[in-house]
Amino acid sequence: MNGTIGVREGFVGLLLSVRPGRGCTVLEVRGELDMATSPQLHEALQRLVDAGTRQVVVDLAGVGFMDSSGLGALVVMFKALREAGGRLVLAAVRPPVRSVLAVTSVDRAIRVYDDVAEAEATLPSTDDPTGR
Repeated sequence: MNGTIGVREGFVGLLLSVRPGRGCTVLEVRGELDMATSPQLHEALQRLVDAGTRQVVVDLAGVGFMDSSGLGALVVMFKALREAGGRLVLAAVRPPVRSVLAVTSVDRAIRVYDDVAEAEATLPSTDDPTGR
């Protein structure tokens, strides 16, 4: 799976892009993660899991706001990937979002990295560059 997800004409919301990373799949998120947009994030991550992806880096560099529904979508999919033998990590988290992760202690369960390259370097290497 490679490309852009969730783009609609005239729609101001979440922009999700999927690309292969080093031994993983990188999901780039741009916009605000709130009650209106978190279902899009959940759906995109679920599609990756359903397609057999097991190593996911969620690049949050483009996210300046996240509420509890966005947090919930990440936690649910973190657990789904873990149960499937995979891993979900976060990268390039901006200060406002990092605060939400810290206050809720989610950053103790889901690893947070300064950038995508650092996150990729910590994931188990696979023969498949898409993280399957």
